[in-house]
Amino acid sequence: MIILFIFLIGLLIGSFLGVLIDRIPKRENFIKGRSVCDYCKKELNVYDLIPVFSFIFLKGKCRYCHKNLSLFYPIVELSTGTIYVLTYLFVVLILPFSFLTLSFYLLLASVLIVIFFIDLRFGIIPDKIIFPTVLLTFCYLIITKLPTIYNYIFSALVASLFFITITLLYYLLRRKIAMGGGDIKFAFLMGLILGFPGIIVGLYSAFLTAALYSIILIIWRKKAYLKDSIPFGPFLVTGTFISLFWGNLLLEKSLILLGLL
Repeated sequence: MIILFIFLIGLLIGSFLGVLIDRIPKRENFIKGRSVCDYCKKELNVYDLIPVFSFIFLKGKCRYCHKNLSLFYPIVELSTGTIYVLTYLFVVLILPFSFLTLSFYLLLASVLIVIFFIDLRFGIIPDKIIFPTVLLTFCYLIITKLPTIYNYIFSALVASLFFITITLLYYLLRRKIAMGGGDIKFAFLMGLILGFPGIIVGLYSAFLTAALYSIILIIWRKKAYLKDSIPFGPFLVTGTFISLFWGNLLLEKSLILLGLL
């Protein structure tokens, strides 16, 4: 029952996150202002905004102009519900449980979801999201992991320095920017969240999923010879989640395969 409750809470939060994802890059007020149809601009009523269920009930069409609605909002809502459940299980089964820890990781999961979809849609990772999250994570580490906080700070610095090095080398070789400033800042946040060796698993997962995605696009002939850039933020977020939820297991299996454990 608690799993279902967490999932439903995730759906509700996901509805709000969809608004943040849509409005923050446009510098629109996400607190005030009613949601409207993207086509007819008709203000939507409360019963038009029930996460996922309104979309299903309306058969994916606007109640007023009957245009097909974007799958964006239900995808964000379902993603948030699923990630919330995984986050809850992660905190309960792996970490020493506390309401502070659960609240922090649920909030962190929400931020990561927003970053994932903003970078996917708009190709940016806003500073107004990164900097407060870095501060929040640092405060959480001071409260809960002060004796080992140097591990997380060191991981953050090394991760961001690694990305800076890649960017500089790529620019010297190709005269092109390999990664944006948002990716470098997110790498710092990623190291602060995961620490060592979690950051290794996170970065490896990010680069691996990005490579697999690029290969799929090439096979489908939608991206010839990797000439077009793709946002890296979604892969960094994916790597962060993979390392958080399954990092210890993956690291243990890898060490066993290498004969080091």
